[in-house]
Amino acid sequence: MATDAGVALLLAATGIYAVISYSVTQQTHEIGIRLALGARPGEVLRLIVWHGLKLTLLGIAIGLAGSLALTRLIVGLLYSVSSTDPGTFALVSLILTGVALGACLAPACRAARMDPMLALRYE
Repeated sequence: MATDAGVALLLAATGIYAVISYSVTQQTHEIGIRLALGARPGEVLRLIVWHGLKLTLLGIAIGLAGSLALTRLIVGLLYSVSSTDPGTFALVSLILTGVALGACLAPACRAARMDPMLALRYE
């Protein structure tokens, strides 16, 4: 049971990383425009990270609401853990938020360090 939960968490983390990293990579042209118009790299980085974390927090809120609603269906399968264990929900939420933060930071730092002309030519 713990192995299944670990694999599910790993798959969720991989999916979040892939989607957010791809989304930020798609914004490279926009980042180049912002840098060419005078935005500082730190401002651009903050904007991208905030956008990614907003999406992540929205997804976590929806996921928590859904999981709290559906725990009644699996309450018979849980042993030695309550169906609404706050520690589990908090830990998983923190792990997924950390993964999303890393997924935002890696490509955003790379794009913010780029020469604006290279970013504008990026396709």
